[in-house]
Amino acid sequence: MTAPSNGKKCVMIIAGEASGDAHGAALVKAMRRLNDRLVFCGIGGERLRAAGVKIVVEASSLSVVGFTEVFAKLPQLMQGISRAKGLLKNLRPDLLILIDFPDFNLHIAGTANKLSIPVMYYISPQIWAWRQGRVNKIRRRVDRMVVILPFEEAFYRKHGVPVSFVGHPLMDDPSIAEEKAGNPRGDFSSPVVGLLPGSRDWEVERHLPVMLEAAAILQGLEPGIRFMISAAPSVGRDVITPMIETAAAPDCIVYEGDVRHIFQNSTLVVAASGTVTLEAALRGVPTVIVYRISPASARLGRLLIKVRHAGLINLIAGKTVLPELIQEDATAENIAAIVLAMVRKPERMDRVRRELLEARTLLGEPGASHRAAGIALEMLDT
Repeated sequence: MTAPSNGKKCVMIIAGEASGDAHGAALVKAMRRLNDRLVFCGIGGERLRAAGVKIVVEASSLSVVGFTEVFAKLPQLMQGISRAKGLLKNLRPDLLILIDFPDFNLHIAGTANKLSIPVMYYISPQIWAWRQGRVNKIRRRVDRMVVILPFEEAFYRKHGVPVSFVGHPLMDDPSIAEEKAGNPRGDFSSPVVGLLPGSRDWEVERHLPVMLEAAAILQGLEPGIRFMISAAPSVGRDVITPMIETAAAPDCIVYEGDVRHIFQNSTLVVAASGTVTLEAALRGVPTVIVYRISPASARLGRLLIKVRHAGLINLIAGKTVLPELIQEDATAENIAAIVLAMVRKPERMDRVRRELLEARTLLGEPGASHRAAGIALEMLDT
């Protein structure tokens, strides 16, 4: 790729995860609305590509979670780092925008810093949760942190990093703002439970079998209960279908479209920890948060992680609004017990829903992508 001509400015953007791809695409669109003379390139997925970004490395080849899981993709990660650094050196973009994905992106930020390319980091890595020492690297390599969780601003200010809180981009979705505390959430005489096992193949492989075991237990105890499985676009049906066929689970509807359909049609959901649990929470959907990684990663995580909660909405609220079942606690029996207690006590579900919608007010007003775009354009003009 060659540098743009005719006075256009070039922005390089790197998003290594599905949620970052979505938020990055919204940011690119907002920047283009403010300035139509921008050229974008970088690392991402289908949403950034659809927003007009020239993708030089597919994010799907790099995505990984867990301390030990990273070794399986080390060759792809090293190749991606090499290509990104080469692009920076050859193209010399006017701005580098990094989205989460810290172990990869902080390498690239170091190269940009040496080349005097300004760096905007949009959506902070969770360094407030573990490996807080990385804040020193961020201070040296990043010109502006643009954060989407309210407590992150104080964290970075404390450590002397230029920072702006813009609100959460999920709040830009009008359908979230329409959710009210009094809205009904399913028919309790015939509850529907959404199963959201994750957006990566390995997440589905770890979470869906135990979710299906829980579904089988629940149908034995609550015959009218039904289930919908969310099949993320990034996960092949060849991963999900064999699990359903071999499980002693009730018939489940597999839905491949927008996950909002499951939120709208579920009494509650069981979901792998991640951005999707925050989206469910912002829509007032009671959720059981589960997560499993490799045993070695879990042992290391217990030594390093400094926060009490895994679910973002619990971190934002500062208390346990949604139940969390992490690692060995994420058993079929535990999932079934919590779901059963919730569907048999509508008043408990109503209380959880009210608390979720109260916590939503902490995430700022709609317009996060627009505000982040304004900061990016300021950096381009300086």
